[in-house]
Amino acid sequence: MKSSRRKKLNFSKIYSFRCGGKASFVDQHSQIGSPGFSRVVYCNEPDEADIRNYPDNHVSTTKYTFATFLPKSLFEQFRRIANFYFLVIGILAFTPLAPYNAGSAIIPLTIVIGISMMKEGIEDWRRKQQDIEVNNRKVKAHKGNGVFQHTEWKNLRVGDVVKVDKDDFFPADLLLLSSCYDDAICYVETMNLDGETNLKLKQGLEATSFLNDDSFFRDFMAVVKCEDPNANLYSFVGSIEFEEQQHPLTQQQLLLRDSKLRNTDYIYGVVVFTGYDTKVIQNSTPPPSKRSRSEKKMDIIICFLFVMLSIMASVGSIYFGITTMNDLKNGKLKRWYLRPDDATVFFDPKLAIYAGMFHFLTALMLYNYFIPLSLYVSIEMVKVIQIIFINKDIHMYYEEADKPAVARTSNLNEELGQVDTILSDKTGTLTCNLMEFVKCSVAGTAYGCGLTEVEYAAMTDSKSAVKGFNFNDERIMNGNWVKEPRSDVIQKFLNLLAVCHTVIPDVDEDNARISYEAESPDEAAFVIAARELGFEFFKRTQTAVSLRELDPSSGQKVDREYKLLNVLEFSSSRKRMSVIIQDEKGQLILLSKGADSVMFERLAEDGREFEKDTRKHVNEYADAGLRTLILAYRGLTEVEYEEFNKKFTVAKNSVSADREALIDEVVETIEKDLILLGATAVEDKLQYGVPECVDKLSRAGIKIWVLTGDKMETAINIGYACRLLRNEMKQIIISLESPEIKMLEKAGDKNAITKASKEYVLHQITEGMAKVTESSSVAFALIIDGNSLVYALGDDLKMTFLDLAINCASVICCRSSPKQKALVTRLVKLGTGKTTLAIGDGANDVGMLQEADIGIGISGAEGMQAVMSSDFAIAQFRYLERLLLVHGHWCYRRISSMICYFFYKNITFGFTVYLYESHASFSGKAAYNDWFLSFYSIFFTSLPVIGLAIFDQDVSAHYCLKFPLLYQEGVQNILFSWRRILGWMLNGLCSSVIIFFFCTTALNPQAFNNGGMISDLQILGATMYTCVVWVVNCQMAISLNYITLPQHIFIWGAISFWYQFMLVYGTVPPIHSTTAYKVFVESLAPAPFFYVVTPLVVISALMPYISYSTVQMWFFPMYHQKLQWLRFMGQLDLDETQEDAVSLNSYSSDVYTDTELLQQQTENLHKDSDTLLNTLHG
Repeated sequence: MKSSRRKKLNFSKIYSFRCGGKASFVDQHSQIGSPGFSRVVYCNEPDEADIRNYPDNHVSTTKYTFATFLPKSLFEQFRRIANFYFLVIGILAFTPLAPYNAGSAIIPLTIVIGISMMKEGIEDWRRKQQDIEVNNRKVKAHKGNGVFQHTEWKNLRVGDVVKVDKDDFFPADLLLLSSCYDDAICYVETMNLDGETNLKLKQGLEATSFLNDDSFFRDFMAVVKCEDPNANLYSFVGSIEFEEQQHPLTQQQLLLRDSKLRNTDYIYGVVVFTGYDTKVIQNSTPPPSKRSRSEKKMDIIICFLFVMLSIMASVGSIYFGITTMNDLKNGKLKRWYLRPDDATVFFDPKLAIYAGMFHFLTALMLYNYFIPLSLYVSIEMVKVIQIIFINKDIHMYYEEADKPAVARTSNLNEELGQVDTILSDKTGTLTCNLMEFVKCSVAGTAYGCGLTEVEYAAMTDSKSAVKGFNFNDERIMNGNWVKEPRSDVIQKFLNLLAVCHTVIPDVDEDNARISYEAESPDEAAFVIAARELGFEFFKRTQTAVSLRELDPSSGQKVDREYKLLNVLEFSSSRKRMSVIIQDEKGQLILLSKGADSVMFERLAEDGREFEKDTRKHVNEYADAGLRTLILAYRGLTEVEYEEFNKKFTVAKNSVSADREALIDEVVETIEKDLILLGATAVEDKLQYGVPECVDKLSRAGIKIWVLTGDKMETAINIGYACRLLRNEMKQIIISLESPEIKMLEKAGDKNAITKASKEYVLHQITEGMAKVTESSSVAFALIIDGNSLVYALGDDLKMTFLDLAINCASVICCRSSPKQKALVTRLVKLGTGKTTLAIGDGANDVGMLQEADIGIGISGAEGMQAVMSSDFAIAQFRYLERLLLVHGHWCYRRISSMICYFFYKNITFGFTVYLYESHASFSGKAAYNDWFLSFYSIFFTSLPVIGLAIFDQDVSAHYCLKFPLLYQEGVQNILFSWRRILGWMLNGLCSSVIIFFFCTTALNPQAFNNGGMISDLQILGATMYTCVVWVVNCQMAISLNYITLPQHIFIWGAISFWYQFMLVYGTVPPIHSTTAYKVFVESLAPAPFFYVVTPLVVISALMPYISYSTVQMWFFPMYHQKLQWLRFMGQLDLDETQEDAVSLNSYSSDVYTDTELLQQQTENLHKDSDTLLNTLHG
């Protein structure tokens, strides 16, 4: 049994009271009617719901309505700083200050915003269609006189009585009245709520169980008083007044909306909560919003560019103001062509200050091309396509369960390539969560032969004949246990396994085979083990369980029924569960099983006969990586049980916030003085490929932490099995297992215990840090238990603990609670400032997943809670290797390169605008036609960069996996560092300077064509624009690592489209085309000089980048470039043992000048890889 996996709809809720008896209504229900418990439901009188203003059952999950779509979606778009800036520019474009017509500013912005809004609208329309389908589902509702008619879900009201048939969903939160079974039970599947496929058993009150026919509801009247709508799926407090009797209500009578009725022909229920009041809708809060580091950095870059733009505009405005002031001095006109003696305020020398201020606004509009307009929408499009690639990756498809990888968000694609630390759950994440009964200890004797998977420290191919049962010991199999010296203890042990559980048997009508619906794999393994050893559980009712067991006296199988009085439910805090039964002889017996940490202390003095041997066996099982439980029992007297049951019933019926605490307090009084029977050991096998995946991720330089609720010994051995721990590692163990602490615990002084524990933890952390500092060449593993973690996560110790942890290659936190998992994740995320990834499969991992930068849910045997709270979902842990090392690396590289290139191309273009305006005395005149300006980012340069972000690969997937150290480029953020960003900006600056001065110098003094005409503004502008389009697209071509056909089409298509646009736009009347009128046909195309200038300028503008790239490749190559060169030389596939031969710092420049030296170093470099990896880890 797993102590901290999740809180579920436990069957023990069924047995809240003595089975078969009537539950009394006690005075604790006086809280009903007070705040938080004020809902009143008049059954079969839905008109009362309108009077009380209860909502209807219509539900909408859409973000927008028809009326709110336009304002809300516009608000969402203009929350982005760049879009808001362009909106302001668009508004200013309607003033006389604008250097271009308003349409050329507004239309591109409208296109970009329109695309984003269209995407939002399509997504919301899909949600609307789903809502319509759900709201229009039909259910049978009582319409009076015992007649039930089909009614749409959306028309249901609080108080309606409904009839739900088998395999239908519940339309609202219903109070179960009756079913097709006499005792009003029904089976419910809650997959839509928590993803769990195992069935839950629900039962209506005995008082309403007779209402199992339509005609009984003709005159049915009742009043339900209960808690107000809330998000707690696992509790319900209320009462029903029926036939002048008050009856308490619990979660066991509540059927939640979107659950499905299974294995039950029909049920009758009354609607308690509708629409947005239902618990499933109350729980539908969105997960915390996460933004990637790249996106945050992109906002900073845009702000930086805006500051630079403002500075440039200020400089130009000051210059323009001074020049304008000097235009008219002593009656002399300096710039006579501007007519300063008769100028508007924009050029009036007498108002030079105002002219400078107005120029500042004009310059802000003119220089806006430094900021890429289509950046955001392009990144959104690219990320959507990237997640399609992830979702469709056949290598991450788990065929056995028919589960592909699922990207639940596109915001974090590039974060997958920057993960520094992985925080992983163990059970169900590293392991299969498919338990097999392997060994047991009964009466101090160990049973079960063979080695476990962890003892082999590797995966095995052997499979047990019976799923969940991998036990082999002839001493107790095949009925041989009756010959054992302590057969009486073995009988009680096996009987406990078969009775103490919440499993539902499912009998196949065709072959009479029995399968089990269990709340956890542990439970199923125990029941299967009991069956295989002679105690078959085959029937459960609300009041009894039936076994087919071996009778030692007769040697025959006999059917026995045990009356089930109470189930004391399991919880992560109790770490145990118990049942109280009455056997056929009338004896009252408490059967209990739980963790050794809570069971041994509850043993009676005369019940410890086998304690020493059992403890020894439990430790051996833990060392072998097995999960253990202690089994014990005690007999009860009638008086003792009656006293307990009375208190237990009162606690269960209490309507207060501390009801669970009251129940636990009562249960503590009965779960004591136990007699030890023995211990079980089940194996949770490692998932296939986990050791190889962990090893590969470790060699990628990623630190891996395991946060588990298991015992330290179990966690350590699992660590060895999955290669998280290695033999050469030194272990630093932090725990509170010291004689001094134990003595204080016996004394019971809580303050002294806290103080001593804190000091002892600090001492161990300090001691561990000293060891790490002294032995820098040795890898360390840190193992800490949950009790120590309480103090290590304190405000005064957490940073010291973190310093030690990040200097260790591996970290294992044992016995950790869900809250501790989330706190550790937060500490690592905030303390290191690096990307953290959490991976888990259960509800207790949700906090950890939401706290991490990236949450990965495993869609395994624990339901879908983790998946529903995750950012990405995979079916097996081993797929994490490909998700990070391949898709993560590619997405990081592509998005980083895309953003850098976007700023490069806009600076290249924008700075030519600035240079021309400065050349024209900062007059506010643009070098290019208005529509040339507008369409630059949309039509002539956007598709090539999108192609880069979709298709480019520095190395193939094969080499990403073969050379995992390549992943460090993302962890160290090499490709999106400020150095690289500013380098691309500088490249754009150089390109624009070369384009401008080469074009102006080449065209200015000479005749441009045969007619002797010199180049004017339209010829200069069109020529510069042509050069810019060629340069930025050719820059893209030479920057690509992996050129595909779509990229060829995008790059050369963008260039050819520019010529086509010039040709077509030049035919538009000059009133609209202005400076572009026939500029290509009449001026550029006939002039040979145009065809000479263009390639010369393009080559000259690209030379700085080519020169830098050549020097960098030869003398300072990055890791992926080394791999590219080795691949080109045919050296990568010589030998698999060279897999990590290429280290980040192990090449010198002569590698690329001498082929023999290259081959020699390639063969020898793998010797240094371990040292490099230890350095990265340590």
